[in-house]
Amino acid sequence: MKVIHNLILVIFLTLAIVPKTQAQQTKAVARIDSASILIGDQVNLILEIEHLKDAKVGFPTVPDSFGRIEVLKKLKTDTVEMADKAWQKQVLKYTITCFDSGNYAIEPQWFTVTANGLSDSVATNPVFLQVHTMQIDTTKGLTDIKMPYAAPVTLKEVTPYILGVMLAGAILFLLLYSIKRRKKNEPLFKFPEKPKEPAHVIALRELDRIRNEKLWLQDKTKQYYSEVTDVIRNYIENRFEIRAMEQTTEEILDSFRLQKDLLNDKAFANLSQILTLADFVKFAKYKPLPDDDNLTLVNSYFFVNETKKEDPKKVENKEIETDNTKEVNIK
Repeated sequence: MKVIHNLILVIFLTLAIVPKTQAQQTKAVARIDSASILIGDQVNLILEIEHLKDAKVGFPTVPDSFGRIEVLKKLKTDTVEMADKAWQKQVLKYTITCFDSGNYAIEPQWFTVTANGLSDSVATNPVFLQVHTMQIDTTKGLTDIKMPYAAPVTLKEVTPYILGVMLAGAILFLLLYSIKRRKKNEPLFKFPEKPKEPAHVIALRELDRIRNEKLWLQDKTKQYYSEVTDVIRNYIENRFEIRAMEQTTEEILDSFRLQKDLLNDKAFANLSQILTLADFVKFAKYKPLPDDDNLTLVNSYFFVNETKKEDPKKVENKEIETDNTKEVNIK
């Protein structure tokens, strides 16, 4: 029975001592940057608490003002490590000011600390702030009002003017540019031209159209030969830069005779057959045979395919394929 009595006594003393010990170890302090300021100056009110890291701390509820002292804003809360790794310090900062002269006190601020399931309240010390006004020398009499200080110009202030000047410059440039283009009878904006189709692609497409229409079977022989020669003449202009549309058959043939490297003998003979026969049909009222009609179209296809300008990339691919074929045949 005595043992149980002693055990109860120990437990009671432990519960009574723990909060007291915690209160002695946990420490809260209040201070300000400067205890004396001019009216309207700003200083920092600093609240610090040292506590165990495992403890849960409840910060004081700081009002908007302490009497005539106004709280302007709360700054970031900082945590500071201490020499004893089990402890830490938390620092709260508030910016305060006052617009009435006099001596003022900021009452203690209360923290709550909870550790090991036990809670306790810890108060800071009171702090005092002296606010005073500028001393006026009445012996000097009245003085002129000081003009406002010229503040430096910021980028934000000049940005609208810079943008305005740039916009006005752009409008002026477009106006002068449009006048210049109009004098030259050119469009305001010149878009890149669509790449022109190769001459042989256009010619072969037109020959396919003529073949499908079969005009020679519809008693439109003269129209048939006119369309075929027009295709060939346009092809010569685009491919060889010879003004074939404005030249006679003999002038066209003479142009190729003077530049023998443009056509081989077979292509020249085909061209001569096409143009000469067409002249007989159009101007001499010659009635060609069906074989002549077919031969003219076949020779036109041959002339275009024989003289077309190959794409360099395609030529390289053909050469590679030819080389590969030779290697295979050799093996």
